[in-house]
Amino acid sequence: MKISKVAASNARRLFGLCMVGGRLDESRMRTVVSKLVEEKPRDYRAILVAIQRLARLDADRRNVVIESAVPLDEASRQRVVAGLAKDYGTGLNVEYKVEPKLLGGLRIRVGNDVLDGSVQGRLDRLARAF
Repeated sequence: MKISKVAASNARRLFGLCMVGGRLDESRMRTVVSKLVEEKPRDYRAILVAIQRLARLDADRRNVVIESAVPLDEASRQRVVAGLAKDYGTGLNVEYKVEPKLLGGLRIRVGNDVLDGSVQGRLDRLARAF
C-alpha cells in the first residue's frame, strides 16, 4: 500500500504522542487507534498501516540477541546488558545463544545493528581484505 506523505507525517506525529520516556505506551496506542477508527479522518487506513509499521520497528529495536562461543557467567551478562542499555535504552528483550563456531568473543544483534567482536568475524574480515 502506497502511503501519502501527509498520512506518513500524521502517523509519525501520532506515534510520537504514544511514546513516554522513549518507550511505547500501549494504553496511549490503543486510545489513538480507537480514536482513528471512530473518527475515520481522511486516509485513516494508511495512517493505521504506518502506525503499525512504526510500532513493529520499535519492537524490533528492543530485541537483542547475544551470541558467544561459551556460556557467559552472570557478571559478564550484566556488564554487556548495562553497556547496551547505555546506548539503546532500558527495557531490552535479551536472548543469549551459545555458538561454538564464533571461536571466541561476542556477536550482538540489536534490531538491525550487528556488533561483531568474535574471532570468527575478525577472521572473515581478514580473509575479505586479501
